[in-house]
Parts: sequence; structure tokens; C-alpha cells
Amino acid sequence: MGLLSRLGRTSRLLRIAIYGEPVLREKAKPISEVTDELRDLAERMITTMYENETRGIGLAAPQVGVSLRLVAIDTSSDGPPAPNASPGELLLEPRMPLILINPEITASSAETSVYNEGCLSIPEVSGDVVRPVAVRLKTRLLDGEAVDIECGGLLARCLQHETDHLDGIMFVDRMDEGDRAEIAEDLRVLERQAKRRAAKSRR
Repeated sequence: MGLLSRLGRTSRLLRIAIYGEPVLREKAKPISEVTDELRDLAERMITTMYENETRGIGLAAPQVGVSLRLVAIDTSSDGPPAPNASPGELLLEPRMPLILINPEITASSAETSVYNEGCLSIPEVSGDVVRPVAVRLKTRLLDGEAVDIECGGLLARCLQHETDHLDGIMFVDRMDEGDRAEIAEDLRVLERQAKRRAAKSRR
């Protein structure tokens, strides 16, 4: 798969694309076949998600420079499920970490909530984002199992954040205009860093 050929083999960790890199604004391509190369990418995404300095709970393939509709996720906790846990939380969280292939949000609740989000691709920046409190997820897992289920809690929040990445949308795009103005300079700094990275890689 040509999209994966540029990933280095010297480390299991993948380089995180940062705000300003064009891959983060592309609409990712659907996955038509699960290959050994794709499984290797999935494993490395999970490793990268866990071992990043600020551990993430989700990572989309565009964040590691691969424009494919692939997401790694782990919103599990050490404790028992919440009394009001959604069917998706009950089914999926005990099996995490999970790889989602071509995940889609097919429905969203009218009820919303505000949560302070961050992103591995926008280091040291966070902001309040309003999102639906529950969504319906349709996806396939790495073993081919089809899932179509209602998800709530942190899982719903993470699914929305990561599927946004697959469409070139980042959490800062969904922030209130006033709040985003406060982080505008941080974003400009990251864009300058992204340009320097690109220039270095062309040498």
C-alpha cells in the first residue's frame, strides 16, 4: 500500500503530524482491504498512542501521516463501568485498545455537553468543545467484526474527535470563536514549526 511506504521501520513509534501539516486537512481514503501492512500500522498506532509523552486516548491515521480511515482508541478505565454506561461502552471498552476501520457516526443525540479537549497533533493547546453526548457508531474491527451500536460518555466524545480527523477537521475548528482567538498565536507557532519540518524533509 503506497500510502504506508514512507513510514520508517527503525522504530515502532510513529511521528505525530502537527497542526499545519497538509495531511491533517485531507479527507482520508476508505480502507478496502485489511493487509499485513495495515495490521502493522495499526499496532504501531496503538504503541504511539500509549507511549507519546502526553498519552492519548485516540489516534487517527492522518495524525501519523497516513490518509486512511483508520482509528486507534482506548477510553477504558480500571474501575467498573458507570451505572449509566451506554451499550457501546459496555461492549467495546473491555476489549480496548481497539482499531476501528472506516468508522462512521451515523446518528447523534440532541443533547450536548461541553468538554475541554486536547490533541496529540496540537501539543500544549486545549479548549472547550460542544458535542452531542451520545452517538451511533458503525465500523469494522481489525478482525472483521461489524459493529453498529450506541455510544456515550468519553467514548462518544473520543469517537467524534477521531472521526473528525478523518474528514480533515480538528477540535480547534469546533471551538467558540472567542476561545479560538485566545489560542490563535499558539496555532501560528505550530504552523511555523510544520513549515520548518517540511522544509527540512525536502533537503
